[in-house]
Amino acid sequence: MTTLSNTLAGKHALVTGGARGIGAACARALLLRGARVTLAGRDVAALLEAQRAMSALGEVGVEALDVADEAAVQGAFARAAERFGRIDILINNAGQAEPATFLKTDAALWQRMLAVNLSGVFHCTQAALPAMLEARWGRVVNVASTAGLVGYRYVSAYVAAKHGAVGLTRALALEVAAKGVTVNAVCPGYTETDIVRAAVANIVAKTGRSEEQARAELAGANPQQRLVQCEEVANAVVWLCLPESAAMNGQAIAVAGGEVM
Repeated sequence: MTTLSNTLAGKHALVTGGARGIGAACARALLLRGARVTLAGRDVAALLEAQRAMSALGEVGVEALDVADEAAVQGAFARAAERFGRIDILINNAGQAEPATFLKTDAALWQRMLAVNLSGVFHCTQAALPAMLEARWGRVVNVASTAGLVGYRYVSAYVAAKHGAVGLTRALALEVAAKGVTVNAVCPGYTETDIVRAAVANIVAKTGRSEEQARAELAGANPQQRLVQCEEVANAVVWLCLPESAAMNGQAIAVAGGEVM
């Protein structure tokens, strides 16, 4: 097994939405630093495939859950703690985006965006935080979005939920600041993920542009004129989890090539 260091040896990290994209990249980066990792998400087949792919890097468990279901979260987190010990690091990465103009955003879409992108962060953090406070050590990193820092058209529900996640990050960070726990957010710009691939498909379907043109439109929001890579987001996430990053608290760090400053 090749590790970058043993900085997180003995720590147990749980990553929601851990089967693919940013979540999987975070899980791999945490394993490479010696942590035991639980991958959590809704797609059991994808979780098991990710577990197989990462097993050579360290100890990897899986838990099927819907972050919007409080009871499911509590049960899954309890099982994960029985397997690998208390959850020291929580990466709230699970997310979902659905485009619609504001007037076509019905109550069901609004609630779906809040349930996954905001309530999911709330449920998971409530499940993990007590053990962190008891141990007087913990890291919570919320994978938000630049949509949590600025506005974007046609995704008002998603933007509202991500702003809420950033606000929750800041409020909780102050509550736990003197208790050995830090709470931060990482806010990626358009990143090479399933969400962006879906956005590209939506642009193609609605505008008749080619896939290459649609990708270029999204990449154009980044001053570097490219899509962010999942590993780049994971680097920021894992840095916030390190013991030497203890002074980082309540921050919302954009990983977006300078799109948001």
